[in-house]
Amino acid sequence: MRGIGDIIIQLLRFVLYVGLYVFLISGTDFVLFDLGWCILYIGFLLFLPISTPIVVQLLLGFGVGFVVDLFFDTGGLHAAAALVLAYCRPWVLRLLTPRDGYDSSDSASIHQMGWQWFVVYLGLLVLIHHTAFFLLELGSFHFVGLTLAKILISTLYTSLTLLITQLVFFPTRRRSR
Repeated sequence: MRGIGDIIIQLLRFVLYVGLYVFLISGTDFVLFDLGWCILYIGFLLFLPISTPIVVQLLLGFGVGFVVDLFFDTGGLHAAAALVLAYCRPWVLRLLTPRDGYDSSDSASIHQMGWQWFVVYLGLLVLIHHTAFFLLELGSFHFVGLTLAKILISTLYTSLTLLITQLVFFPTRRRSR
């Protein structure tokens, strides 16, 4: 992040993602067949600039999860899953590093990085988050089939929602690779 303007933008994104999730999307109106949940607040972590230090990502992951836990009284479930996401994000970014590497101004955006990169990035990290979230929620391996269905349907639902969010609300600047 380069300055106070970037910090303010990230703070506004935090409020927007968490606010939308807490006050609008978390209700039962947005649940698909009691199997698919749209966990939108993770978009805040996924769309951080690529050059964000790991310590900052971990603190932001805990902060986002903790705020959501406060609203829903879930005892750290969201914070733990968001921490797993923030911890795995640099590994996934390293796995998907383009041949030319990343620029310091790159962000995890479909318009900057392209469709293929973005869909793999989004799919992997949402799957990691949802696997941690639903396994922690269940607390055992008694209902493996139901848990796997929740993970897969919720991953598809959340990924599609975040993909649409990227296409509609993020600028279309694309640099040549």
